[in-house]
Amino acid sequence: MALPLLPGFSVGRNLGKEKFHKSQHWGYCNNVAMLLAEDKPGIGGEPLPGQKLKPKSSVFPAELGCGAPAWIAFDKQVLSFDAYFEEEVPDKNQELYRIRHCKIYFYLEDDTIQVVEPRMKNSGIIQGTIVQRHRIPLPSPNEDQFYTIDHFNINTEVIFYARRYKIIDCDQFTKNFLRKMGFKLNPPGNCPDDPYTKERQKILDSMNPLRPYERIDTLKQFLEHDGHVLRFYCVWDDPESLFHDPRELVLHYYLSDDTIDIKEVIPVNSGRDVVPLFLRRDKLPKYAPTGLYQPGTVTSRTVLNVFGNLVGNRGRYILDNRKTGAVHQEFYRDSDLKIGAVINVWGRQIMLCDCDEFTKDYYRTKYGIEDFTPVPYKAPSPPKAEKPIPPYTGFGSEEDSLCSCMSLLPKPPQKDFKKFMEKDRCGLESNTLRFLAKLATENPIDKDRKFIICYFLSDDTISVFEHTQRNTGILGGKFLERSRIKKPGQELFKSEPSEYFKAQDLFIGARVCFHGHNFLLVDADEYTINYMEKHANEFAVADTGFIFKKLKGIAEPRSREIRQVFAAADPQHTKVIEYDPFRNLIVSITDGAFSEHEIMTLGRHYREKEEYEMDHYFLLAKAQEQLKKDTFENFEQLSVVLAYSDREKCGVLPYETCRTVCKSFKLPLSDDLLQTILTMFEDDHKQVEYKKFVDAVNWRENQIPAFQTIKLPTQNEDDWNGQPPFLPVKRIKYLPLLDDLFGKEE
Repeated sequence: MALPLLPGFSVGRNLGKEKFHKSQHWGYCNNVAMLLAEDKPGIGGEPLPGQKLKPKSSVFPAELGCGAPAWIAFDKQVLSFDAYFEEEVPDKNQELYRIRHCKIYFYLEDDTIQVVEPRMKNSGIIQGTIVQRHRIPLPSPNEDQFYTIDHFNINTEVIFYARRYKIIDCDQFTKNFLRKMGFKLNPPGNCPDDPYTKERQKILDSMNPLRPYERIDTLKQFLEHDGHVLRFYCVWDDPESLFHDPRELVLHYYLSDDTIDIKEVIPVNSGRDVVPLFLRRDKLPKYAPTGLYQPGTVTSRTVLNVFGNLVGNRGRYILDNRKTGAVHQEFYRDSDLKIGAVINVWGRQIMLCDCDEFTKDYYRTKYGIEDFTPVPYKAPSPPKAEKPIPPYTGFGSEEDSLCSCMSLLPKPPQKDFKKFMEKDRCGLESNTLRFLAKLATENPIDKDRKFIICYFLSDDTISVFEHTQRNTGILGGKFLERSRIKKPGQELFKSEPSEYFKAQDLFIGARVCFHGHNFLLVDADEYTINYMEKHANEFAVADTGFIFKKLKGIAEPRSREIRQVFAAADPQHTKVIEYDPFRNLIVSITDGAFSEHEIMTLGRHYREKEEYEMDHYFLLAKAQEQLKKDTFENFEQLSVVLAYSDREKCGVLPYETCRTVCKSFKLPLSDDLLQTILTMFEDDHKQVEYKKFVDAVNWRENQIPAFQTIKLPTQNEDDWNGQPPFLPVKRIKYLPLLDDLFGKEE
């Protein structure tokens, strides 16, 4: 009965050849029995009994890494070794061998090796990469294996393709890595000197070159002063010119290389040819006392004839290091240039008269000069003759007639396009001020006529509409076409442009005259009042600070009397009074110095605000309805972005920041509705509480029941009949006003 064979054992005819059977194995490839090498492992890669597998790559301890493969754990990590090898030189008598230094790089990710020789100047040897990066096999008889990390250490030798490299040292990273791997590092070795290179260096050090070059370092000056230019304004009195008129020049001194160029300022219609440069950029020499140097006198080098005339006509010349008899030419430097100095520019005497601010700062810092008084060199220019503008002829507009006087080809007058873009109608922002007016007349027929004056801020035009009233016998509608209106009392045919009505001329209580019709402005809509208060720097009648300062100057001497008057107007001690008594008191105190608009602005500032001036719930319900209709549910992310924008983590953000974040999320709300809702959640410092805002518009968690919307018939803005504003001034808190005027009463 045949016994079964164990894996890893082979059968042969001669059982005495035990060594043969231990080193060879049988296996099957495609059902064909084949003889395999001894490194064939058993099932699962486990070594067979008595078998020692040699590692094909470097083996790193498990505790060094995180379990990742070597090409990830050791990516871009390289071991660097300093080494040298000895190369024979059989064809030269000067050197028998040569020592060549190199670097050995071992890449941990894939066990590849690269050998690089640093380039040496004038070596005559092709240097650089000696061995390209790849896995290098071990020398014979182990050529079936490759070099791993175990084969490298200091003071050891490695053989790459029959060339022996001696490793003498490594960098700090390599030392630390090898110590962590458990290697015991050998002490660093010494690299022998190359005898030929050492002998050659001795010869070079002892040699005195026949033509030594003087090294002048100009790089530092260039790096420090590149782009720095001194500018002087000069004058040259040309004696050869016909009228001896001075010629203006501009001198530039370049601090990077001490060069100078000069440009001429040629006046218009001077008759002179326009040239790009008066003096091309170069170093400007100073002249010798005797004049110009002869050609060849000024040279960069001087030579000496060693033999003289001793050896026939032959001579031996060497470079004179001491520059015996050399002529040194001086050039103009920055220390030679100052206001009032005269420099010689190739025979032309040029005087420096002034300089720019950079030049003044340079001389003030480097040389401590403080006096930079310019030298007057030309007569003051005659006053510019004013062009008389002919008077207005009456044809067309004044601007059109003025443009025909400015050029031969008349151009239409330019409009203020920027103002038009800023103040043109956009959404609910009409940028139109509307006032209710009546005719200032005693005629009983015209006394009760009502007019609506519209002022358009985009182009400063005015239109007037008359309100239609029944049984008056007067047709309403357009009373005055939209146009700019001149102020009355101006001469018609004059050269100066006429004055037109501006937005500051229209306010409640103002009297205006439009083409002979006197109007008294008695009221304004809420948008106009809010716009004027928002732009209080443009409208003095809506500036609370200006009005309060004006009132304080009038009422301060009569503080006790005014307190008694206000107390008498409030017999019930409710601390509030109606608007009409408040108005009458202000008029009596100021003796009519305040207009109706100023009194109304003061009353609006100290009015008693009602509990709900606006139905906030209605607006929030409309906003939630719009968000629900557009299926916007990204409230959590909106809250996170707003909280991230709050760097100080104080719970509030500026209005513009909240609006920008909402726009980035494409919140499906109109600009006016979003602005109103953000304003609802502002604190006393005009900062928006963004958490309350997000919770209020979150229709998923805090849904507000929808309200029944009343649809009003659409009206033209010109049909406004001057009804009281949306937020009328009813009751005034007079105690805060008195406290602000006279201080708190003790």
